[in-house]
Amino acid sequence: MNKTAKGKIRDFASYAKKNEETPEPVTRTDDHAGTRRISLNEPSYIEKIRSHKLAIFYRTALVLVLVAALLVIFYVSWRDKIFNEAVEISTAPVSDVRDAQFLSFGENFLKYSKDGISCMNSSGDALWNQTFEMQSPMVRTSGEVVAVGDYNGHMIYIAGKNGPAGTVDTNLPIRNFAVASQGVVAAVLDDKDVTWIYLYDSQGNPLASFKTTMADSGYPVAVALSPNGQLVAVSFLYASEGRIKSSVAFYNFGSVGQNAIDNYVSGYDYAGVIVPYISFLNENTVCAVADDRIMFFEGAQIPTSLAEHLTSGDEIIGVYCANEHAGLLFHNNTAEGAYRLQIYDKSGTRVSIIYFDQQFEDIMLLQDRVIVYGADAWIVYDMNGHEKFAGAFDEPVRVLATTNLRNRFSAVTSNAVKTYELR
Repeated sequence: MNKTAKGKIRDFASYAKKNEETPEPVTRTDDHAGTRRISLNEPSYIEKIRSHKLAIFYRTALVLVLVAALLVIFYVSWRDKIFNEAVEISTAPVSDVRDAQFLSFGENFLKYSKDGISCMNSSGDALWNQTFEMQSPMVRTSGEVVAVGDYNGHMIYIAGKNGPAGTVDTNLPIRNFAVASQGVVAAVLDDKDVTWIYLYDSQGNPLASFKTTMADSGYPVAVALSPNGQLVAVSFLYASEGRIKSSVAFYNFGSVGQNAIDNYVSGYDYAGVIVPYISFLNENTVCAVADDRIMFFEGAQIPTSLAEHLTSGDEIIGVYCANEHAGLLFHNNTAEGAYRLQIYDKSGTRVSIIYFDQQFEDIMLLQDRVIVYGADAWIVYDMNGHEKFAGAFDEPVRVLATTNLRNRFSAVTSNAVKTYELR
């Protein structure tokens, strides 16, 4: 990796001893034998205390074992449960959804268009809204933070679950951007013969910047931010001796990165491929996808290569990353199913392959489940690919979201928000 990116960088980034006293003798009154003194050091008394303590210990241990066993039984029962129906338990009317786009946002929904973005809950209530005018709005989310910017525009609006948090004016045309879960934005900006990558806080204040050129570092085709906003991952594309070449580079804007030239801490080159997708699975793990492989990198300060899997020439038609998992979707066209979803965990290990025929709009990777849904039907799998539920919606669904209960989901239709419970 040629790391000649230039620019200005700023760092943002008893023990109490108890007194022991000799116990006073105690007395016991015996109506028949009179009064006599008993020493606490008598063997019979010490044995009774020891037996009493052991009895308490065994009873406590037995209770803990029983509770643990009940929890295991409950978990296994839930894990292996097959749901037979999805019951609609509530519905709330909504309006102005015809020309809008929707995204799930935790337990809520984001609705956006060229005129603005808003957030609503599963009851259809608007939680907040932000107006703007954009030609090609792009939306990025991380945790409970969302950022929306206009391709070729210069404004980025940042909001959290409680409402708008700030705006960024880049003063240069936006080509791409990413957002961290605490509001930091990394924006790829076009400036004639060079391309800048700027970091801003949620109030629009610049935190760092560096420039790239096709001749030196290549063109940045993808950018990602760690949840804390300190580590930036960039996929560069450039030509070398008549062949394309990609590089995944990491820049650290914390204390460790201050010791590195231009905050560049590590990078990996890949000849003959394009790497158009890069994402943080957590603070320590990065997933990148090329047209012929998936790569994993590990390290919160200086990422190193963790795992790499080739796709054997199969075309990747979808990439899904969430909840410390990554999924690659392929056409399959065999008796097993029309599609094949390969799921990897944060260690880069492939944990399952799911085959399905369901026509879909989106795929949701949850902590221990996978949901494939389209406008008319949905399927729920466990992370091992076992089908837990399959059913049809009573009317076309635009987007599906989870709730705070594992077996309840909310869906936006053409005129309502509906909540379904799996039973």
